[in-house]
Amino acid sequence: MNVVERVKHVLLTPRTEWEVIEAEATSPAELYRGYILPLAAIGPVAQVVGFSVLGIRMPFGGAVYRIPIGSSIASAAVTYVLTLVGVYVLGLIINGLAPTFGGTKNQVQALKTAAYSSTASWVSGIFTLIPGLRVLGILGLYSIYLLYLGLPVMMKSPSDRAGAYTGVVIVAAIVLFFIVGMIGGRLMGAPIY
Repeated sequence: MNVVERVKHVLLTPRTEWEVIEAEATSPAELYRGYILPLAAIGPVAQVVGFSVLGIRMPFGGAVYRIPIGSSIASAAVTYVLTLVGVYVLGLIINGLAPTFGGTKNQVQALKTAAYSSTASWVSGIFTLIPGLRVLGILGLYSIYLLYLGLPVMMKSPSDRAGAYTGVVIVAAIVLFFIVGMIGGRLMGAPIY
């Protein structure tokens, strides 16, 4: 299945798509090459264009501030690389927590869970492209629901423990990606609105 079709199915019919994903034999290299690498690039590329080309309109003054292109590219590159690492680490966390919530450890399934549940947050990264639409990045929170649906299917945890499992994974992901954002933002040299 191509990446566009997979994104469409994950976002629009997640319950049935998780069953399809669970049954697929996919190596981590194939998952990175065919899905994670292109989708994780959406936000950083949109950020470079949005912040350096289109700029940030400053409140109350109306002036447009553009981040220097070198800083923007450096920030995007570091954020991208750390996101790729972060997905892998999130997969390790999901796998490590599986027995705690009655699930079965399987590193490949855990990485697939981390990758496919991140779809909404990666796709919503496109909204950093246009200053007035940046607030729509909140739609990336749909990834929490995707994770909630995916954990019982992928990690074989009981459905009644999916909420707690999701909650613990979300806390770990928030900490993990907060660190990624802080490191990437430090290179930007300006606040991100």
